[in-house]
Amino acid sequence: MEVFPIIVPTRSSLKSFNFYIMKDEGSLSLIDAGVNSSKCWDYLNEALHHHGFSLEDLDQIIITHNHEDHVGLVDRIVSSRNIPVYVPEKAICRLKRDRDFFEMRMEFFNKLYKEMGCGVEGDVQIKKLGAAMASHEEKRLKSDVIPIGKQTFTSLEPLETPGHSPDHMIYYDHGQKVIFGGDLLLNHISSNALVEPDESGNRIKTVLEHEQSLKKCASIHANVLYPGHGDIIYDHRMLVEKRLRGISRKASKIESELEQEPRTASDIALTFYKDRYYEQFSLVMSEIIGHLDYLEANGKVTKELSGGVWVYRKLRTQQ
Repeated sequence: MEVFPIIVPTRSSLKSFNFYIMKDEGSLSLIDAGVNSSKCWDYLNEALHHHGFSLEDLDQIIITHNHEDHVGLVDRIVSSRNIPVYVPEKAICRLKRDRDFFEMRMEFFNKLYKEMGCGVEGDVQIKKLGAAMASHEEKRLKSDVIPIGKQTFTSLEPLETPGHSPDHMIYYDHGQKVIFGGDLLLNHISSNALVEPDESGNRIKTVLEHEQSLKKCASIHANVLYPGHGDIIYDHRMLVEKRLRGISRKASKIESELEQEPRTASDIALTFYKDRYYEQFSLVMSEIIGHLDYLEANGKVTKELSGGVWVYRKLRTQQ
């Protein structure tokens, strides 16, 4: 197996958009597909040409998860070269912008933000979600997709690793000891565990899932992990341990906010993030809600409904 990274620089905190050409067992695969930009398109074609290939040589596209910066070039590639596109099964309703699912998702967040005490800022975010639905047709993936089951693609084993997104998968080559890691593990920043509903509208405990996915990744023997952003990772186990300590440390800081008095998730978020609470509302609330779920599952906090809003309190250890 040979891997040819495509690293497209960006000025954002992500550092780069990474996707990968993989030559294996006589086939040529693209792992993820960057963003839908002329820059990514040029980088893809330049990489193919540099290694003696063209678009006509691609046999399949394999996607790690549904986020726009991992599927951006899919339709453009398939319009030029009609090849199969393999995606995690849970990604399909998101990639195809299934209206029933997104209406349920908007109602989920409407209820969630109210219960977390977000008030006006929650209402503003719901309006943004409603406006985004109006543009879903242009964002919908037009290409046909094939759900990934337990089958492998050439030498790759798909492994479910939810947390950053409910549908997230990594791909492992046992022979070469290589992981294609999507956004599970990034070298320079911790990956966000974004609060989302499942297909039935229930809140996924994303930080807990992310923790378990990181542990799954650490159990794999690999020489290299190819991430969705930033530098390639050569000691993924050490980095996983660092990220796990980060989850525990963040949870402890949130727990300490409840030392003096019970508080809502929104109150904690505003204390922690100040202006960022308004500037990056959905990310901030995901972070706080996810870690509160983590603390609750670990017996550190409890919550009670007061006037339709969850109020969290620290559980005191019995002496």
